[in-house]
Amino acid sequence: MRAGTHNGGLAVTVQGKVGATQMRHAPVEPAGIATSAAFDENPADRLLHAAIGNLCWGFSPIGLAEAWMDWAMHLAISPARGAEIGASWTREAGRLAALNISMLLNSRECEPGNHSLPQDRRFRSLSWGRWPFAIFAESLLALERGVDEATRDIHGPSEHHLALLRFVGRQLLDCMAPSNSPLTNPEVLEATVQSRGANLLAGAGIALDDWRRLATGTPPAGADAFRPGETVARTRGRVILQNRLVEVIQYEPTTELVQPQPVVIVPAWIMKYYVLDLQPHNSLVKHLVDEGFTVYMISWKNPDESDRDLRLDDYRTLGVLPALATALEASNARRAHLVGYCIGGTLAAITAAAMARDADNRLQSLTLLAAQTDFREAGELSLFINDSQISILEDMMLERGVLDASRMAGTFHLLRSNDLIWSRMIHQYLLGEREPVGDIAAWAADATRMPAAMHSEYLRKLYLNNDLVEGRLAVGSDLVSLHDIHVPIFAVGTEWDHVAPWRSVFKVHGLTQSEVTFVLTNGGHNQGIVSPPGRTDRHFRVATSRPQAPHLEPEHWLRDVAVQNGSWWPFWFAWLTQHGQGERREPPVSGRGPQALVRAPGRYVLG
Repeated sequence: MRAGTHNGGLAVTVQGKVGATQMRHAPVEPAGIATSAAFDENPADRLLHAAIGNLCWGFSPIGLAEAWMDWAMHLAISPARGAEIGASWTREAGRLAALNISMLLNSRECEPGNHSLPQDRRFRSLSWGRWPFAIFAESLLALERGVDEATRDIHGPSEHHLALLRFVGRQLLDCMAPSNSPLTNPEVLEATVQSRGANLLAGAGIALDDWRRLATGTPPAGADAFRPGETVARTRGRVILQNRLVEVIQYEPTTELVQPQPVVIVPAWIMKYYVLDLQPHNSLVKHLVDEGFTVYMISWKNPDESDRDLRLDDYRTLGVLPALATALEASNARRAHLVGYCIGGTLAAITAAAMARDADNRLQSLTLLAAQTDFREAGELSLFINDSQISILEDMMLERGVLDASRMAGTFHLLRSNDLIWSRMIHQYLLGEREPVGDIAAWAADATRMPAAMHSEYLRKLYLNNDLVEGRLAVGSDLVSLHDIHVPIFAVGTEWDHVAPWRSVFKVHGLTQSEVTFVLTNGGHNQGIVSPPGRTDRHFRVATSRPQAPHLEPEHWLRDVAVQNGSWWPFWFAWLTQHGQGERREPPVSGRGPQALVRAPGRYVLG
């Protein structure tokens, strides 16, 4: 057994699943951001830290310096490993020299991008197979392998620090990629010759327009074609509850009879809810309603300075619990299917655990869409989560009380810099081709702010300390454990998720006493979830694990579960029906009484 302190209290857990053996009680924590007294007494220091954070785009240089020192000092006292790394770099240099000589003497071409990662599409064009462009591309790929080799298998340093250095190294090399320059990118050179420079002039115009939009806070070009309530978020419904944090939308039924239990959706408040209600053909809400489900959606307020003290648990007490109570009252049902997406899924799992702890049996099932519960090995986003990084963010939020939406959007773009930054710059600024903006891209540009207290708690308690899994998370006045959840769970992971990697989402199998049905679908964090039927480029795997079943590692699960073509949505609709209780009945009256405030999508989504 092991003991750990929680703000002065004692929490005892058993290694592995946390459950009845833990001491339930923990003191209620004071409101506000967790900061030291020294900082409170020296606001000038915090202003300086905030200035450093703004200069470094929200990242802490101290954390990176710590990682570099950890690596450099351990490598310095590992001469054998250093020699191996040197030999590897020498082989790479020899291979590049041989390729260069061979191409010059024999006028041959190489296969472009042959040594790049599967998801790296920068050098796939045939023009990259010619000299000297092949040498440019192969040199960059060799440097990438060199950085990877130099930050692996070193005895002593933290693996977290090594992974951080690999990530930062890739980002720096991505900045230096030959594809980013018009002088070393053969595709751009060919386009420039053919158009007599018109592509560069068009690209300059696009760049100026983008700069103007960024400076004035105007949405990206084309994003204004997707307005909530007009072209997206069009499913008919009404706001039936509003408080300082949420609006709860009840959607109108489209079938004569509906399922007995309503579906209550908890979206992420990092972004706006309507990624789940885009256009009719790809709206998850619309498909649910058309399948006979009564759907209730939380629409979170975009917080401002007055909301700086909202805490993580406020999102449960002011958001999930009122939405659940309102949905059950409006639908005259005893239980509901609770659905959470991304951080909303994490909150839904915490809520379900607290309800189970308190013998509150109003849940019929729990669905987690690309949502993490165990934050160990939580992907590249967690590489930057350390005390120094969180302190920098806290100081940046000190003046306004919120984290600007641009900071969150910039972080997510950095996780997929090749696709979301550099490839777009090449196509738009060098090739002069304005990329069309789709509904998901327009939604992604409609970002939200984060309350200071909530954001600090989220990073410290979940990402940094993993308190939920370790049995240290207090909800109300008592600790919670996912092990108490017994309702069926439907969990979805996506293959290319950089925010909630599917292997991290998969860990829910070992954290509860529930039957877990796990789906792995192709796509990323958003595209994998917005996966409507009818698309021919979709596939998924699905399997159900019974309570007390032997633990299965993600790689074994991936090997043993067959691929199915198509969307996972119909399977989930059938699962919800199977795990319902009772016969279909007449739908509830939509938006009845004085609580029917305004039509969907409501007011908060426009803020």
